[in-house]
Amino acid sequence: MQALARFLTFVFPVIVVVAVQKAHATWIASPTYDIFPSWYFVFGLLYAGILALAAYGMGLPDVPIERGKSLTVALGVSVAAAGIMSVLALLAGQPLVGRVVIFGSAIVAVPVQLAASAMANSGRSRAEARDRLVFVGGAEEAAQLRQDITLAPEHASTLAAHLEDGASTSTRSGHRLLVDLVEHEQATVLVIDRGAQMDDSVIAQAAELHERGIRVRTLLEFYEEWLAKLPLGELQRESLFFDISEVHRVQYARTKRIIDVLIASVSLIPLALVVPLVVVGNILANRGPLLFRQDRVGRGGETFKILKFRTMSPSNTKGGAGEWTAANDPRITPFGKFMRVTHIDELPQVINILRGELSMVGPRPEQPHYVEQLNQQLPFYDMRHLVRPGLTGWAQVKYGYAADERDALEKLQYEFFYLRRQSVLFDLRIMFRTIRSTLGGEGKGR
Repeated sequence: MQALARFLTFVFPVIVVVAVQKAHATWIASPTYDIFPSWYFVFGLLYAGILALAAYGMGLPDVPIERGKSLTVALGVSVAAAGIMSVLALLAGQPLVGRVVIFGSAIVAVPVQLAASAMANSGRSRAEARDRLVFVGGAEEAAQLRQDITLAPEHASTLAAHLEDGASTSTRSGHRLLVDLVEHEQATVLVIDRGAQMDDSVIAQAAELHERGIRVRTLLEFYEEWLAKLPLGELQRESLFFDISEVHRVQYARTKRIIDVLIASVSLIPLALVVPLVVVGNILANRGPLLFRQDRVGRGGETFKILKFRTMSPSNTKGGAGEWTAANDPRITPFGKFMRVTHIDELPQVINILRGELSMVGPRPEQPHYVEQLNQQLPFYDMRHLVRPGLTGWAQVKYGYAADERDALEKLQYEFFYLRRQSVLFDLRIMFRTIRSTLGGEGKGR
């Protein structure tokens, strides 16, 4: 069902636009015209891509959408795509595709996106019923696991039962507590903590359950496959045992740097375009310096000056040690809030990228005094500085901005997952997820 939802979201718009375009060319336009081959067909494909990107930006088909809001989202996709295509036509000075094609495709796309949303939600409901977990491990790990799966809407699952690590899993009469528990709870996933893996009885019963079709995972495997991060209790161990050579792979590093420079160079154009807007905004509602410079810790622990458009009043932007920024922070000016929601304030960081201080994707750089605090609490925290920090990152798109040390620890689980799995494709996935959050108007805390 999820695969069909993705087809309707990302592939079917091509069919819709081409079909409407063909109908317009054959029966409506006067004189009629042939779309194969022609620029009209090419621009039709562009419009289909914009429809798909707008749907992605609205969260389809991955983000759960309430039934009452599905129509609003579907209409939003069509209006956004039609608006973007109309603006492109104005900039080009001529129609790229006919108005009938633009608005006809937009109308047809509404029920298609409604169907995609319904199918995705239906697939998630079945996934929630399917992924019932039995966890064998400590009480603290069980509580953390329950909290983490509750906060993971993309991969719904339920912790049906917890068997305490060290508890007897069999009796003298041969009664097998773990097998019976899995059967009673109708669980389909058995998750085993590191300590429980030392219990021969647990392993024997897990092997039997595996033969019956129950998926058996270690706690680390479950977190990576279902939640796309590392479990809190595994961070220190995994900071020592993942392959450091993968982080420094020459081919990947060079390809990533080429992508960084290309994107940053192109981004200089929108940066130049928004500077006048920011200057006017500063004069009217945010008087003070245009740019905000602050020390951040980069690759290898070296500090650099990060560049942003200033979003706080000048008295709160000295560039030194500051407080964690909370949601609706009173220090943020009204115009600064607008820049944060639209992420305009981040644009000057393309200069940091061109200097080699930042990458497009990587762990977000923190202030030196925060790094010092977190290093004292988490001896393995410095592992995140093995790579160049990023304008965006896996922790950023999955969790958001940190407002305190607890949030920083949560983000570290995602950052270590990124360190273990970084690749060009993963980086591109993160960039597209960032585009989605930006189009959705998701703001930030700091």
